[in-house]
Amino acid sequence: MAGPIGMLMQHDLRDWAQRQKRCHDFLLHGSKILKDGWWQLNCDLVLQHPPDFTIEDEVSKNKFYLFIEKYWLLQQLVIAIPLYLLGGIPWLVWGVSVRIVISVGGHWLIGYFAHNHGQRTWTVEGAAVQGHNIRIAGFLSMGEAWHNNHHAYPGSAMLGLYKGESDPGWWVLNALHNIGLVKNIKLPKDLPPRSELIAEDKKLAARVERELEECNLVRFIRRERE
Repeated sequence: MAGPIGMLMQHDLRDWAQRQKRCHDFLLHGSKILKDGWWQLNCDLVLQHPPDFTIEDEVSKNKFYLFIEKYWLLQQLVIAIPLYLLGGIPWLVWGVSVRIVISVGGHWLIGYFAHNHGQRTWTVEGAAVQGHNIRIAGFLSMGEAWHNNHHAYPGSAMLGLYKGESDPGWWVLNALHNIGLVKNIKLPKDLPPRSELIAEDKKLAARVERELEECNLVRFIRRERE
């Protein structure tokens, strides 16, 4: 898809466009599924007057991020070479080519349905696009399918905000926070209130939100050390 900086730019453009009153079909997944799939997986949208995004220096000038951005395609060699040595061409094809097709295609498919179908707890008033939660795909998508939550609280590191909303991506972040590798995590309670955020279902909107918690794996490791 891109390196970390390229993905950041793509996401910011899509987020910005979806918050406007009108949005191009390419950025809102507004076409029929086959056309949208062709667009998203094979095409790029070039704007005559694109918005200007300024990425903070701690990201745009970070040597590690810049290295990954420059060589992100070559990173497949880390997996490709061992797979080829272990199983030859079949392992290489299934472990790299097929895996990438499924991952990128799955990312698009979740994005398509999460912007067109599914449950909504919140509406962002005035926005051209609303996100939807797809419960059946929450686990497989690493939490990405809780997309209505993301549209409501785009600054939240947690996407599965409520109990019962499986979010493996958050489990990893929470574990890394427990061992001190991740800091400054933002949750909905840490974000400024949004006047344009309207609850579609008062009962759903009043659900108890999840919080940072001690990771079971980290708790086990600490117990073993003691």
